[in-house]
Amino acid sequence: MIDRATVDKIMDAVNIVDVVGEFVNLRKAGVNYKGLCPFHDDKTPSFMVSPARQICKCFACGEGGNAVNFLMKHEQITYPEALRWLAKKYNIEIHERELTDDEKREQSERESMFIVNEWACQYFHEILKNDVDGQAIGKQYFRSRGIRDDIIEKFQLGFALTKRDALANESRRKGFKDEFLVKTGLCYERQSSDDNDLTTKLVDRFAGRAIFPWLNVSGKVVAFGGRKLDAATKGVQQKYVNSPDSEIYHKDHELYGIYQAKKAIVKEDCVYMVEGYTDVIAMHQCGLENVVANSGTALSVYQVKLLHRFTQNIVLLYDGDEAGIHAAMRGTDMLLQEGMNVKVLVLPDGDDPDSFARKHNAQQFKDYIAQHQKDFIQFKTDLLLNGVTDPHKRSEAISSILKSVSIIPDKLRRDTYLSECSHRFSVNEQALVTTVNKYIEKEKEDRQKERERAMNGQPSAPEAPEQLIMPIGLHSAQEQTSEVERLLVQAIIRHGDEIIFDNLEAEDGSTISLNVAQYVDFDLSQDDLAFSSELYNKVLREAVEHSDDENFKADRYFMQHPDPEVSQLAATLGIDRHQLSRSFERDTSMIQLRQRIQHLILDFRMDIVNQHMKDLQRQLKEVGSDMTHIRELMDAYKQMQEIRNALARQRGSDVIV
Repeated sequence: MIDRATVDKIMDAVNIVDVVGEFVNLRKAGVNYKGLCPFHDDKTPSFMVSPARQICKCFACGEGGNAVNFLMKHEQITYPEALRWLAKKYNIEIHERELTDDEKREQSERESMFIVNEWACQYFHEILKNDVDGQAIGKQYFRSRGIRDDIIEKFQLGFALTKRDALANESRRKGFKDEFLVKTGLCYERQSSDDNDLTTKLVDRFAGRAIFPWLNVSGKVVAFGGRKLDAATKGVQQKYVNSPDSEIYHKDHELYGIYQAKKAIVKEDCVYMVEGYTDVIAMHQCGLENVVANSGTALSVYQVKLLHRFTQNIVLLYDGDEAGIHAAMRGTDMLLQEGMNVKVLVLPDGDDPDSFARKHNAQQFKDYIAQHQKDFIQFKTDLLLNGVTDPHKRSEAISSILKSVSIIPDKLRRDTYLSECSHRFSVNEQALVTTVNKYIEKEKEDRQKERERAMNGQPSAPEAPEQLIMPIGLHSAQEQTSEVERLLVQAIIRHGDEIIFDNLEAEDGSTISLNVAQYVDFDLSQDDLAFSSELYNKVLREAVEHSDDENFKADRYFMQHPDPEVSQLAATLGIDRHQLSRSFERDTSMIQLRQRIQHLILDFRMDIVNQHMKDLQRQLKEVGSDMTHIRELMDAYKQMQEIRNALARQRGSDVIV
């Protein structure tokens, strides 16, 4: 368990721009930063980061929070894991007690799988560096590919011993359970016969192979790729074996090299997409670090969205043979549809990114890319129309190109492409516009039919599953609370520690002062009133409890609160779309703030009275002919009217005590 002092030390060291910038391409916007929201399909930057308040918020989907909230949501990790991530980033030492056996058993399956994978990565890496076979076989392979020791360290490359149960046996010695070796895909089970008895043995999946660990965007080991090294690879199609899909790894969600590349992608505002592990590694060694690989799988919408967080510019970088050209064509419509600016570079025949990178330095490679890359529409045009004279085939090729143009979300880019296509094809531009509009309309109709099928309970056409992301625990609470309650709690979070009544005379003759939180609590308690949300009540209660603490600042306290629901609420209510700095908030005068709080409390009371009057009206309609009950309800309604009128008079004037 991490103590509060260490948590405070971590939060004091955090720079939220640095943290969010690890995952989102941020650009300066006044005193703040903005980028595409990583929590929904964001087309225009709506995710704002405030370095002054150390919070972030999306003004489209509502997701927001401090650095811990962001990591918990983005990386799907627990509160302690997020704190450890930040502690590691800022070199803060955490002293934690050893978990008991019972606590270890209670750890989630997902967390256990990450632990096993991290251990296996270190195990493979140590074998490569220190084991005789690891050096003679594994390291020799990497040497033959020209891979330096610093790059081996950077990508945590390793080697698996040829003995088929070496990893399984070592993992047992370390106390890991067999079930997690199987669930992560490090081993698989094989039935064997021993004295006519069937037994199940664990077999190392990657035995005798060079190991390429897959790290997700936050640096966690999610999977492995293993390459066969001996002469048996000749004529063998499957030189590589990869981890199977698991609870922590889905091959269509991950990109090889994304962890090592993300900072360079943001810096260069561009990403190079290649096919294989060694392509990524060779380009890093050459000096080009903004490169990732999908390792032969078809590009998925998840991978595209992952890249779009960091940049909208992508260059597909493949070798010039038929397979490379086919790879360049796969998934490009998806990239265009997601608003990516797609370019294609086909390397000289006989070269792939690996071999080309080993022949050139970074500047030479960059120059070659700049001179030879083609816009995807241009690439597709050259590929499909080169030497085509048959009118029917030419028409089909143009239709295919126009379909790609039609899915581009930016109208200006579409118009630019259409103008270029008209010139290239020698076809009237209006005819092209008409064709593209037909494709767009057809797409709209298809989407409408899908919605109608869904409304009628009919199965929809199969499509890539979309991950729905909701803000942590706030919608349910806020939907049940009034706008006035929200504004009151917002004031408590922003100004809870600020004095609004100074030197008031108490009954015993002494003088007291009340801050915002204390005054709200005092006023509501006079009539036993409370907020409709328990989360709101918790905020008020803690603000009052800590009001006498030295150096208590409500906004800092709640935004760094150990309860993620509280800190998320604080971030959501503590940040405005058009006012994200502290200046306005802290420059508000005591009298102005007092007037605002008093009016909000009056509005809150008015809401309660109005709701009570509606309930009485409903009861009067349902009461029947019981005159005694009717008179009681009428008297109560009249009393509520008088209270409402009194509140209305107070709301109509400046209330200053």
